[in-house]
Amino acid sequence: MQRRLNKILFLLAMAAGIAFADPITTDALTRSGLVMRDRQLRDIGLVMRGGRGGFIDIGYTYTPSSEQLQLKSKYGVHDGFAFRHHYGIFGSWSLDSTSHLGFLTWFDRVGWDTQDFFFFPHYGDFAHISSAFTWGFSYTNTKYDYTAAVGLQHQNLELANKTVFPNESDSLLFYWAHARYKNVSIQGSFYRNTFQTLRISLDLESRELYGGAGSGYKTYLPNLSATIYRRKNNGDDDNFVRLNLEQNLYEQLLYADVSYDFPKGGFHSAILKYYPANFSRLIGFEASCLRRNEIGGSRELLWGGAIDFIVLRLGYNSAFDYDNMFGAKGTFIAEIHVNLGAIGGSRFGRGASKAAPMETSQKNADLRRFMKAYAEQQKTPTVDAQGNKVIQAKGIRYEKVGTSGTSNEGGN
Repeated sequence: MQRRLNKILFLLAMAAGIAFADPITTDALTRSGLVMRDRQLRDIGLVMRGGRGGFIDIGYTYTPSSEQLQLKSKYGVHDGFAFRHHYGIFGSWSLDSTSHLGFLTWFDRVGWDTQDFFFFPHYGDFAHISSAFTWGFSYTNTKYDYTAAVGLQHQNLELANKTVFPNESDSLLFYWAHARYKNVSIQGSFYRNTFQTLRISLDLESRELYGGAGSGYKTYLPNLSATIYRRKNNGDDDNFVRLNLEQNLYEQLLYADVSYDFPKGGFHSAILKYYPANFSRLIGFEASCLRRNEIGGSRELLWGGAIDFIVLRLGYNSAFDYDNMFGAKGTFIAEIHVNLGAIGGSRFGRGASKAAPMETSQKNADLRRFMKAYAEQQKTPTVDAQGNKVIQAKGIRYEKVGTSGTSNEGGN
């Protein structure tokens, strides 16, 4: 009975998530290029905080119902599937004890189609499919603690019905650069001779993962960033600055992340992130509040959250999904993913302050050392009273009863 009730409640929750979901708009799909490119550069900036080791991030976003994220166009509302497939890979090689050369590649494929798919789209009449591919090289010097990276970004439009979607450019080529010295970094992307985004970051929080403090007041210093976005709105420049603050609230397990748009727009989002007894950020919970738009002069706040269990992320009305899934609202969004970084023997998630505990490996190493020392001890000869070397056998003491009495054999 209890199992049946749990199943009914689960189905009702899923039905509510589908029934109350708002359709996504054609304008949101055409803005996906800037969103993809900026998200990739943000991720690259976090990975370049270390600048060495390796990192992999592979994800597949799944929406199980064609009525879950419908498309709203001038022809009405259409059933279909919004999707996001992505990967990010970074690897580095040691040139010497302090120098590291790295190569990175990031890819996103996002859009909306009339049928669900894994690799090959259906390319329906109202489909919109685009992709962004970023690659580059990096150099890190651990002695002076600096990193430099450069590369290219390719934005491509696979399909967009011109009678349904606004006009947008295709096959765009951007170039980007990233430079970091200690806790300060600057990053920019450019198209021809004009910038598209320009970001300045101050990562003041001390992180043990990169040789900083593991506790104390330095771990409570904030991480700040300011990003200038250059964009067009009805042919006119519509530039704005997004200010972002990430603040450790409790022992690098509880964080607040707040964004504010300037000069217009105001408050954008606030996210409370909790990593339960896991500094590596492989498991996390978040609650978010996002200013969605203005209705009748008042601001509408969208409340939601997400749960991340290493390989599965489940979100509902989360600020991340709203920003990165075309303004998705009122529905559950699941993502199957792998997000793991490595520096030496350390394993961690993106943006972590400490590595995941490797207790099993440490215990195995201790056991191997003990067994080696024990084996050497068995081979160590001793010297008797006459100076002769004698190898003592280590065994089990037992008693044997003979015809003439009791004797002890074996030895210690």
